[in-house]
Amino acid sequence: DPVSAFGGVLICNRELDGETAKEINKLFFEVLIAPSYSKEAISTLTEKKNRIILQRQDVNLPKKQFKTLLNGVVEQEKDHTIEGPELMIPVTARKPSPQELKDLHFANKIVKHTKSNTIVLAKNGQLLASGVGQTSRVDALTQAIAKAKSFGFELGGAVMASDAFFPFPDCVEIAADAGIEMILQPGGSIKDQLSIDMANQKSVGMVITGVRHFKH
Repeated sequence: DPVSAFGGVLICNRELDGETAKEINKLFFEVLIAPSYSKEAISTLTEKKNRIILQRQDVNLPKKQFKTLLNGVVEQEKDHTIEGPELMIPVTARKPSPQELKDLHFANKIVKHTKSNTIVLAKNGQLLASGVGQTSRVDALTQAIAKAKSFGFELGGAVMASDAFFPFPDCVEIAADAGIEMILQPGGSIKDQLSIDMANQKSVGMVITGVRHFKH
């Protein structure tokens, strides 16, 4: 998202090298975080004035989280669960390919950390778009599709991850018509079979994890 990214925060999970730094400088990022930086990267990144460059340290993540309310605080365990491919149960005639399993795993990681209702679209290890914080799951999906198309991404062969189940088959139908070929959802709706039937009707694959993230 070249519009929202301008002036934003960029976080790396590995050393930031010189070539990456040159690409970063093509679009202004105000804050950079990485476990380490090469000398060439530091030289390039410090060309921009008032940029904040931080080194990420290993930390022990908290096991609890708190939400403030009008008259108190709610305490709950943090969601540290992420389902690997071995926990993705195919429920349709079409089964996921090895690459689709990788993409589903990647998309599900993003879903876990995104405000519900959320839909994430991914392909070949790349985020295409996400629809977030919507009161309707259909709205989240249509938002994600519109954003992906506005960025020029081709949705054919993409996968979709949802943070919660589909109470109706409409999301599956919309996704299939947009070119999405594999869907991940936690399942658990009394109407799961309607979505599974729609996926089979559209020749789309679906896996169920049994874990609902649903971040609020």
